[in-house]
Amino acid sequence: MTASYDAGIAADAAEFAELLPATRRALLHRVATGQAEGRTPSLVGAVMRDGRMVWSAGRGSVGGEAPGADTQYRIGSITKTFVAVLVLRLRDEGLLDLDDPLAKHLDTPEGGAATIAQLLAHTSGLAAESRGPWWERTDGALRPELADIFGERPQRHAAGRLHHYSNPGYALLGALVAQLRGENWYDVLRREVLEPLGMHRTTLHPEAPHAEGHAVHPWADVLLPEPAVDTGVMAPAGQLWSTAADLCRFAAFLLNGDDRVLGAESVAAMRVPETEPQAPDRTGAYGLGLQVAWRDGRFLCGHGGSMPGFVATLWACPEEGTAAVVLANVTSLFGIGAIATDMVRTLAEQEPRIPQPWRPLDAADPELLELTGPWYWGAAPFAVHLRAGRSLDLKPLGAGGRGAAFRAEEDGTWTGLDGYYAGETLTAVRGADGTVSHLDIGTFVFTREPYGPGDVVPGGVDTGGWQ
Repeated sequence: MTASYDAGIAADAAEFAELLPATRRALLHRVATGQAEGRTPSLVGAVMRDGRMVWSAGRGSVGGEAPGADTQYRIGSITKTFVAVLVLRLRDEGLLDLDDPLAKHLDTPEGGAATIAQLLAHTSGLAAESRGPWWERTDGALRPELADIFGERPQRHAAGRLHHYSNPGYALLGALVAQLRGENWYDVLRREVLEPLGMHRTTLHPEAPHAEGHAVHPWADVLLPEPAVDTGVMAPAGQLWSTAADLCRFAAFLLNGDDRVLGAESVAAMRVPETEPQAPDRTGAYGLGLQVAWRDGRFLCGHGGSMPGFVATLWACPEEGTAAVVLANVTSLFGIGAIATDMVRTLAEQEPRIPQPWRPLDAADPELLELTGPWYWGAAPFAVHLRAGRSLDLKPLGAGGRGAAFRAEEDGTWTGLDGYYAGETLTAVRGADGTVSHLDIGTFVFTREPYGPGDVVPGGVDTGGWQ
């Protein structure tokens, strides 16, 4: 049975691998409009679905030819997400804790009191930029040491107080990776992330074919070349070059994880907002090295980036299993994020995701089946469903109520993965005869009947019962 189900899934994947002509036309129109209206020398757009790039197109010219999915562009602050992956790897190996102050691991002139999580989420309170001159346009040799990146007021806010984007904060995280690994952060990145994910066109310096960075005159259709310098110790904040094809691979990783790099659970933790929504419309926040946003009713994660002469964005939709990447070689294209979100929406609306076939569990454990069905928290009805891997789903049956997914643990309990019960323990409490008496979720008791009789409900139940 398993083989036939897997064959069906493979057949469906093959059938829907290519986009419909109308979808390709709509995506091309959005990319072409973005390049023309944005007045950018060149622009590449690509979409990823179910783990692989399924469409790409380039407009404009790079070296006299149309750019493509293999053309390199500078990706600016998308670099930060790669650095965050390296830090999470160190956490998963037990070499640090996200609540550790940075000074525990790195001798730093500033920012040592901030926790590693605060640096990842831009709540360290450090200044947004390094001391002058403008680090993105000047050689990193002007700031050879960490102490050289801080100006007179390096700490602008108390650590942990609020979100304040900090490029120097990620310079510190790159130095942290180098300190704990004993080698340059980019060498670590290439070995631990880029090579396993097959991202061979993501590099610290440009490699042909690559776009040249330009500024476009605001009142005339003429160009000005922008410098592309090595930013030295500030490189973890925005140095990398990449391609649309490579970033589609990275987007697939950000949705599904890869045990060779970072497991799905750790990647999912990067997507959890660490701060309150920042935009005036309350639609954007920041996780552990990832920007998150709510657009058109969809939750998106990814990052944007800019360096002189370049802009880039990557938005991925976990629910749809899709992502869009847009790269351009122009200093200012403030609508680049909208191009990517429009591409995600186009794919979702014109080709809604085909759900995987339902399949039965390989085996039915009687002790697990005993936990399924209706339960009551007081008088509120809930249902427990058994899923693959011995996991459980708790869902309210009435209006409102706190549901959650629960991961099975080796000790026979379950851990909440989302919502109010995230991190809380679900225990199936058994009576003297071995049958399940009730469920305990962080001291909340669920019984088989509304306010079931007996002494399991905290505070007891009136002996007169329901009247």
